[in-house]
Amino acid sequence: MHLIKDSNPKILVLWAALLLAGLVALGLARWSLAFVSFATLALSLLPPLLAARWSLTLPLPFLIFTTAFFFASIFLGEAFDFYERLWWWDLALHGSAAVGFGLTGFLFVFMLFEGDRFAAPPSAIAFIAFCVAMMVGAMWEVFEFTMDTTFGLNMQKSGLNDTMADLVVNAVGGLIASLTGYIYLVRDSAGILGSALSQFIRLNQRLYEKYKHRLKK
Repeated sequence: MHLIKDSNPKILVLWAALLLAGLVALGLARWSLAFVSFATLALSLLPPLLAARWSLTLPLPFLIFTTAFFFASIFLGEAFDFYERLWWWDLALHGSAAVGFGLTGFLFVFMLFEGDRFAAPPSAIAFIAFCVAMMVGAMWEVFEFTMDTTFGLNMQKSGLNDTMADLVVNAVGGLIASLTGYIYLVRDSAGILGSALSQFIRLNQRLYEKYKHRLKK
């Protein structure tokens, strides 16, 4: 109840659209579309549910981004075949996901040090953030390979070329995220992405106590 009450109207509309699409697909016996719709809805609900479980406060832009990402990757990508219709769709999603996971990795590592940037140099935290983005990207490629070989799907599209292109884009996205984290720690500012980091830290100050006095009023 609190999850729905505290959610942004735009996100609620998207959740409602996914639920409606799933129900209509069930009524029309379009099982694959129903599965994709409900899977997208479930994944979209996962971040706020986990945040509530771990007593985290997620910034609104983060919720909008994750919901839109799952909608674009699973619902539009699979149900409406955007991966085949738009050649850049897969690369764009991989790049944006890498940036997101890199920033998440940065926030997690910075949280382990309680926001004390002197406990670990900014370069080390940025490097770990890059590694997190690359690890998630590599695990996803392993997942695609497993699904293709086990269930006869075609998630890898052109095989090795698709995998390597995804990993290269993933590396670029991870590098953007790690540089953002580094600049944020050194200069307290890093553009739009840096503002996202600052907003999350400000909303969860208890996890970054040693950095709290550096936050801008």
